[in-house]
Amino acid sequence: MSPVAYIGFGSNLGNRERKFAKALRALGEIPATVVTAHSGLFETEPVDLSDHGPMFLNAAISVDTELSAKDLLGHMRRIELMLGKSPLHRSDMSRTIDLDLLLYGSELLGEGEVEVPHPRMHLRAFVLVPLAEIAASAVHPGLNRTIEDLVRELPYEELVKVRAVQDRATPAAAKDRTRNIAQAKVDAQPACGND
Repeated sequence: MSPVAYIGFGSNLGNRERKFAKALRALGEIPATVVTAHSGLFETEPVDLSDHGPMFLNAAISVDTELSAKDLLGHMRRIELMLGKSPLHRSDMSRTIDLDLLLYGSELLGEGEVEVPHPRMHLRAFVLVPLAEIAASAVHPGLNRTIEDLVRELPYEELVKVRAVQDRATPAAAKDRTRNIAQAKVDAQPACGND
């Protein structure tokens, strides 16, 4: 059985929606790899950018693949270059496209360039909210927590920075679950003393 891998997409320069469509198409053309699902698009504020760039579009993509994590990542890097990412890109700068390998089955990998699960994914609402839309019950193998659990543990202030851009034909239950997590955080906020 092929491992299921989850890929994070991000873009804050150029036609972000077109980059997402092109990235999906290119991922589907990787040998021995099939795109099985993708989240809707979410607009998010930039995190840790030194150039204070514009808003990001983020999404999550699920693929079944017979490739190793290293080979899949190699194809992802080629797609980024093909879609305009500079080979000299710095991670603290705006970008036309970013593809991150978030999870690769239940594997824990830390070999050179390949680090899976992505080392900061559990701290980032812009990664977890889209991922929860397509893989709420997937387990982070390093933390032994589901994606839904990790979303629940995010601070309210981070969750409200992630806004859905478009509705997709995503199962209503998945959308409702993510919205309910955010709403529960809103309801749990202490009342202001001035109210």
